[in-house]
Amino acid sequence: MASLYTHQDQNIWKTWFLMSIFFVVVIALGWYFSFALGNQTILYVAVFLSIFMNILSYWYSDKIVLKMSGAKPVTREENRELYNIVENLSITAGLPIPKIFIINDPAPNAFATGRDKEHAVIAVTTGILQILDKNELEGVISHELSHIGNRDILLSTVVVVLVGFVTLLADFFLRASHFGGGNNRDNRISGILMIIGIVLAILSPIIATLIQLAISRKREFLADASGALLTRYPEGLASALEKIGKYGKPMIKANNATAHLFIANPFGGAGKKFSSLFMTHPPMEDRVKALRDLEM
Repeated sequence: MASLYTHQDQNIWKTWFLMSIFFVVVIALGWYFSFALGNQTILYVAVFLSIFMNILSYWYSDKIVLKMSGAKPVTREENRELYNIVENLSITAGLPIPKIFIINDPAPNAFATGRDKEHAVIAVTTGILQILDKNELEGVISHELSHIGNRDILLSTVVVVLVGFVTLLADFFLRASHFGGGNNRDNRISGILMIIGIVLAILSPIIATLIQLAISRKREFLADASGALLTRYPEGLASALEKIGKYGKPMIKANNATAHLFIANPFGGAGKKFSSLFMTHPPMEDRVKALRDLEM
């Protein structure tokens, strides 16, 4: 029977599987082009690049995410209420107190990141601090702490770097296809590079969405339920999600690569135009209903 520990183990397995697939694919591309161009150096570069990107995604992806989001660290003196909420709920959950960051953005949102619970970070926007009361903010923080406790954060954060690199590869192949010589061999290689670049350019947003969905929207439901269990007050998070859902406007630095990290779609109401099949978050109404149906 599936349990919270099953979910945690699956997240660890998915993380290493994703990094392994990335490693193999980049090396395979390097081998192909080293063979086609008769230059062994390309393979060496591909091996180095695969190792480097995996190390980067494991050790530094959280810092990259924070930089992309414009998040700044906050101390207890700067926001005592927020710091106390995070500290108290972390102690209740039996987790180390994560670092706390604030994003200067009127859109209400929040996310957790980091490679493990000892190196976790919680970031909230100035907007969420303005519109939520204490009980609602506790609900949001408990949700993010649940992501940390459920070991969602490493997989979610690694995805940001690896998906972003797929986009860079697409751009590289498209640009490289323009540098062909006058003979048939060079023209053939240029044509292959162009085809790969176009395919990657078309597929990269789809790959990004599919990988984000592979993380599974059910993790949001699980974090909601775990967060409600932590505070023993599901209505706090339910009310917070309703307020966040009603805001509707996108974040200033909304980014497809990091969208799945947030408690709510950072693009606001734009996501409602697309089929729920391709949404990185479950519909807000479903999450609120599930919380209010919980028996405590």
